This record gives sequence, structure tokens and C-alpha cells, in this order.
Amino acid sequence: MNEAPTGSRYVLITPCRDEAAYARRSIDSVLAQTVRPTLWVIVDDGSSDATPGILAEVAAANPWIRVVRREDRGRRAVGPGVVDAFYAGLAEVTLSEFDFLCKFDIDLDIPPRYFEILIARMAADPFLGTCSGKPYFEEEGSGKLVSEKCGDEMSVGMTKFYRVACFEQIGGFVREVMWDGIDCHRCRMLGWKACSWDDPELRFIHLRPMGSSQKSIVTGRLRHGYGQYFMGTSLTYMTASAIFRMAHPPVFIGGLSMWWGYVRSALQAKPRYADLEFRAFLRAYQWRCLVEGKQRATQALDATAPERRSKLLKEGGMARAES
Repeated sequence: MNEAPTGSRYVLITPCRDEAAYARRSIDSVLAQTVRPTLWVIVDDGSSDATPGILAEVAAANPWIRVVRREDRGRRAVGPGVVDAFYAGLAEVTLSEFDFLCKFDIDLDIPPRYFEILIARMAADPFLGTCSGKPYFEEEGSGKLVSEKCGDEMSVGMTKFYRVACFEQIGGFVREVMWDGIDCHRCRMLGWKACSWDDPELRFIHLRPMGSSQKSIVTGRLRHGYGQYFMGTSLTYMTASAIFRMAHPPVFIGGLSMWWGYVRSALQAKPRYADLEFRAFLRAYQWRCLVEGKQRATQALDATAPERRSKLLKEGGMARAES
């Protein structure tokens, strides 16, 4: 295991709560990385299981791992709660000392060259702002690996690897459910690229299937539907997305739950993300995805990233984005 070379220093920030069932396997996969983090800040968000003992043991053996303990709020809180815990960890970090940072969950089993490859791809493309591999989960009973079907145009929420300059320019994460969608769209809006790859060396195991961390997968999909509504997604795009999801586990009910979560939020007139410029950009991009296909629409937008970033810098748009 090697330290990150000059220009490749990265910090992991991990919010966690009651992760004793997964923590050791996840930690071991980080310890086995060919290029290890310079610093790993793990925020224990009020665990009541064996998690604190596991973290204390690992931190004692590895001086580059730091544990931050928060008071128990009495419940697991996804979305804004996770982002709050992330920022409690970020407060312990001087970002200027690092080239990259990663919001990293502790219910993942990542392959040994995971971060080495992400760093190399960031180095090869200066407009790549955030990236990740692809999550798979182990099917109960058979142990077969099943893809969580995350789009190529996003870095996934459980392991978001960021160029520090990009993270600062988009203003970090929004403290709401769809924080891990808004960030990638803001990247594109400001002339950065966001993506994930399904390469064998970047596929990782999500030990807890996406959307199941609070009560159930259905609850998670309802929450996702609300998050899409909050972000500013149109009903047309949400319907198309829900139909696509109906073909994947949990078959039918997963996609339907997403759609109903969105429609119920609309009927209740819940608040939406207040940045109207962002919402206009998002809907234009989503419409282009429906007409041209997501891959083609994203490639066309990414091709203009250098031009759009240059224009924003000249107009002072980056400064406004950072404020």
C-alpha cells in the first residue's frame, strides 16, 4: 500500500451510523488500496451498536484515520442528515492540503485499484470534476452480483470522488434528499464533467442495497421520488425514469414507488430547490436526454465544457457560484 504521490493527495470523509454489520469489510477494502488516502475522517453519527469500538480499534492502528463522534439524534437520517454528518467531518479538514476528496460510505467493498484508477482518470481529463465506479449488490440466496443501474452521467452518492476545485466551485452539497443529483448537474452547469464507469476494476459491492438504509427499499424509492421533485425534474422525465426502473429489482413496485413519491410531493405542493437558473438548466438537459438519448445528450454537453467554463470565468460566473 502506497501513499498518494504529489498531486494525488485525497481525503475520504465518511458519515456513518450503526454500521457494525458492514464496517470491517468496508474498512479492509480501503486498507487494501494500492494508493491509500492521505487522511480518512470517519464521522460516527451517534451509533448505538458496535461501530464505535470497531472505529476506535482501526484508528488506533492507522494514524491517518481520524474518528469524529457526534451525539445520538435518536434515529438514522438520510439525505440532509448524511450531509450534516459529512460537513462535521469536512470541518476537521483543510481542503487546500488535498487535490481530491471523496464522500465515502462505510457499507462498500471496493476493489484494490479503485482510487488509483479514479486519480489517473482525473489527471487525464482536467474538466472531469467528479467520478466513481458502479455499485452492485449481492442477491440474497444466490450471492449473484446485481447492478444498481446508476446512470453514466452521475458519480454515485455512496462514493463521490471530487476534484477539490470543482467541489468548491459548485458550492458543495445541498442539505436535502437529492444532494447527490443536484451536485452532478451543477458540475455540468458550471462547465465540469460528472460520470461513473462500469469497468471491472471499478465495480464495487454495495453491502446495503441503494435506498434501503432507513426502513425499506420502497420507502427509499418514495424518498427518491420526492428528491426528484425537489430538485426540479419534470413530470414527463420522472415518468420515463420510473418506467425504466420498473424493469429492475424490485420489479414494478420500485419504479411505481418513485413515481408516486414525486406525484404525492407535487400534490402536497412541497417546496422545491430555489435556484431557478439551475432548474431551467436541468429541465433543458433532461428534455434533450428524452429526445436524443441520455448518452448522446451528455456527450454533447460535455464536449462544450471547456468553452462554457471559459465563458463563466470571463463573466464572473464562477465567483457567483462559489459565493
